[in-house]
Amino acid sequence: MSTIVETHDDHGHHGPAKGLTRWLFTTNHKDIGTLYLWFSFLMLFIGGAMAMVIRAELFSPGLQIVQPEFFNQMTTNHGLIMVFGVIMPAFVGLANWMIPMQIGAPDMALPRLNNLSFWLLPMAFGILISTLFMPAGGPNFGWTFYAPLSTTYAPDTVTFFIFSVHVMGASSILGSINIITTILNMRAPGLTLMKMPLFVWSWLITAYLLIAVMPVLAGAVTMMLMDIHFGTSFFNAAGGGDPVLFQHIFWFFGHPEVYIMILPAFGIISHIVETFSRKPIFGYSSMVYALTSIAILSFVVWAHHMFTVGMPLAGELFFMYSTMLIAIPTGVKVFNWVATMFRGSISFETPMLFAIAFVALFTIGGFSGLMLAIVPADFQYHDTYFVVAHFHYVLVPGALFGIIAGVYYWIPKWTGYMYDETLGKLHFWLSFISVNLTFFPMHFVGLAGMPRRYPDYALQFADFNAFVSVGSFIFGVTQLLLLFIVIKAIRSGKKASGEVWEGTKEWGLEWTLESPPPYHSFTVQPEVK
Repeated sequence: MSTIVETHDDHGHHGPAKGLTRWLFTTNHKDIGTLYLWFSFLMLFIGGAMAMVIRAELFSPGLQIVQPEFFNQMTTNHGLIMVFGVIMPAFVGLANWMIPMQIGAPDMALPRLNNLSFWLLPMAFGILISTLFMPAGGPNFGWTFYAPLSTTYAPDTVTFFIFSVHVMGASSILGSINIITTILNMRAPGLTLMKMPLFVWSWLITAYLLIAVMPVLAGAVTMMLMDIHFGTSFFNAAGGGDPVLFQHIFWFFGHPEVYIMILPAFGIISHIVETFSRKPIFGYSSMVYALTSIAILSFVVWAHHMFTVGMPLAGELFFMYSTMLIAIPTGVKVFNWVATMFRGSISFETPMLFAIAFVALFTIGGFSGLMLAIVPADFQYHDTYFVVAHFHYVLVPGALFGIIAGVYYWIPKWTGYMYDETLGKLHFWLSFISVNLTFFPMHFVGLAGMPRRYPDYALQFADFNAFVSVGSFIFGVTQLLLLFIVIKAIRSGKKASGEVWEGTKEWGLEWTLESPPPYHSFTVQPEVK
């Protein structure tokens, strides 16, 4: 049962706490979901501002506006904030809002733990961002913080960075324990695992992934801490250690992490595609098995990030083939989404536009990933802008579009008010055009040999980089439009009708509550037939 902070008004009435107290001490899954979503939105603009600094510097060759040292701090913090501060908290926010409603539970299983998992995050990112204002400067060794760059040659602030990563990891682990406990123990009577909505499935699998890999990341940063302060040599070759060991540990965390950032989007897109195609999802059980296979395979492909370290041929072959294998369950999901849309009665509201863009552009990211899986080709692509193009296609029109689609899809449910459809479509088209203008040319400069993470580049890459920078600025400014649309919907949107999107009622428990749902969800849930 959820604990609600009670207050008394002048007339002796009881009610949910108001103001700051409500938000600080809330144990209500909807409030905590809202906190996560607003936090990740704030971080999107902070991390985005760092990307703007990077792209302003790269608008033309030569050193323009920032020193190389600060450029490195921007690339490092941009990556860390976008991964741990934007994509992951936003998905956890969506999970908090929707999972109890989709499985017919009154709240999350562990409401106080839920509150703690959120409030750890502002602390962690407060520590990380504060390093930029310290005399030694912020972390400058890339978001992958390879040793010995992050141990022997790092600024003193690396210790703050290590502590910050530990706190983020604790938040993720606690949140995942809560999600798993809720899904396994609090489903409505009759809601078997194979009847659960796909968003719930995607989060059940994601939560297990998080619990498996977050301690690995904690181990990596703890070993860094020991090397820096306690005279060990885990990653120091001079003391008998191995710098490549760091890469193995990091990517054993890092590759499942990539799927942690995309699996919940698969769940969201599945709901949106079936709703706006007016058809149940094609191949429900194959979607569940595909999610599970992707998660399992994600643990055996980590060294495809490290083909250039000089591993044995047998190792290269194993990681090449296992990486290609992941394309099969991913392809199954794309096929099922397209099959759901095929001959459906499709309407193109904003959530559906983002969902269709997700399917198309995520597939481009998947194909470039397949190219990177080929060992001899990867020797050419490694550490070029081709890799940057690849993972940004997965994470921006992939994960971020999935989150935005989910927000448009569920905001009438959350608030009881409709967003402005015309502005929503404008936001989509500006985002769609600018995201491609930003990341597509990166494939070309990467194939032509432009390396990542440099503040300067050769003259022949100038034209494409100017395009990319213009695209990135348009994309960044466009997200302010999203902020406006969300606030406008909350403050002055027209009331959402009883069934927000036609045709969803028969395919999801989340639509059994009125919109907006009550402050607590202690309504009697129907039995699932």
